[in-house]
Amino acid sequence: MHCPRPRISLADENMVPLGFFLGLLFLFHSLLHVGASIHEYRNEAFASQSNSFFFHGGSEGLYASKVHDKATSEDKPYNGKSFIRFESVVFRRTKESTAKQNDMQQKTGLVEAIIVEIKDRERIGGSYLNSDSICCSPELAKDGSCTVGEVIIHKNPENPGWPRRIQTFFNGKEEEAKMDIETVEINSTGMYYLYFMFCDPQLKGTLIKGRTVWRNPEGYLPGKMAPLMTFFGFMSLAYLVLGLIWFLQFVRFWKDILQLHYHITAVIALGMCEMAFWYFEYANFNSTGSRPMGITLWAVTFTAVKKTVSRLLLLVVSMGYGVVRPTLGGITSKVLLLGLIYFVASEALELVEHLGNINDFSGKAKLFLVLPVALLDACFILWTFSSLSKTLEKLQVINCVIYANERCHALSILPMLSHINTCLHSSSSSSMSYPNYMGFA
Repeated sequence: MHCPRPRISLADENMVPLGFFLGLLFLFHSLLHVGASIHEYRNEAFASQSNSFFFHGGSEGLYASKVHDKATSEDKPYNGKSFIRFESVVFRRTKESTAKQNDMQQKTGLVEAIIVEIKDRERIGGSYLNSDSICCSPELAKDGSCTVGEVIIHKNPENPGWPRRIQTFFNGKEEEAKMDIETVEINSTGMYYLYFMFCDPQLKGTLIKGRTVWRNPEGYLPGKMAPLMTFFGFMSLAYLVLGLIWFLQFVRFWKDILQLHYHITAVIALGMCEMAFWYFEYANFNSTGSRPMGITLWAVTFTAVKKTVSRLLLLVVSMGYGVVRPTLGGITSKVLLLGLIYFVASEALELVEHLGNINDFSGKAKLFLVLPVALLDACFILWTFSSLSKTLEKLQVINCVIYANERCHALSILPMLSHINTCLHSSSSSSMSYPNYMGFA
């Protein structure tokens, strides 16, 4: 009875160097876009939407500020505050657009930064005016509900001043307009979106560069990542306790140790290192606002290695390794090849997820990397259950053989036991008929 061997052609074997190449490509791409809750813009272009042009500046879950006083100490100026701060944001329009402007005119172009909570997204645009327009037109401005050339915003009566609008103007024939450094405090917990928008068609081709800083009351971790720091802390302690218990049992039964026990020890050690690295990475991220490159790369690598080794261990055990077969034989290369491909795919996914875009709910960019990992996981599952089924069948056959041998052995000694029993019975009967020569009573 043989374990199934997947058919891997030369084309599949060529996927290994291709996978390494793609992994390195994603690594270098991610390194160029490393950030924390600091969203950087590098000459990004605006996209057209209805009668407006917009650029998505970021989206994160933010908790409400715990401190609302304007006074800040020199040691901890942001402790307990949640905010979005605009730093060195610059808009550059095209030379063609600049040439059409009047040098004596002050305001020759308007770009608006709009911060909106997800529940108020419908307040952006003319939906409440029964219009599909986003920018105010002369027809919509007749009743005074909006201003021509600006984005239509329907203020929230329960939260005056929101959605928040910050305007930046081009002056004369200047190609660049620099946004003033401004900090917007967040006083309501929710999911926030930042959009940069303009309505003037003459500004088409405008680029944006700079950065915005997003901070929660307890640190710079985005809303989706804040609970994970506590989780990784508890998991580090859990792995430490598990490792201690496993070590004590390992020493206690060292004479009965199998090769599989060493592999299990390696998985526990990898998990312990993984959780510790992630905790320190998140703690540093939360306190400084930037991700430490070295710790993040180590944490990502430990995660990919642990996932790969644990899946391979489960697969080889289901094949009967260490139970009914001492080695995997010729199937070893196939198992290692599958593990190598899975490691590359998992490493690439983790790098893009943790070193790429930090926006909450930004899953579209990871779609092409999630699918290969999901398919490889499916291959592991199918191969594992198929191998486990065949291993159980082999164990049943072995048990039947052992049972048959024991039964045959028992049947072979039955005549001997019967003869011995007959002799003993005869001897006992004879002793009862002996004469009492000695005169005993």
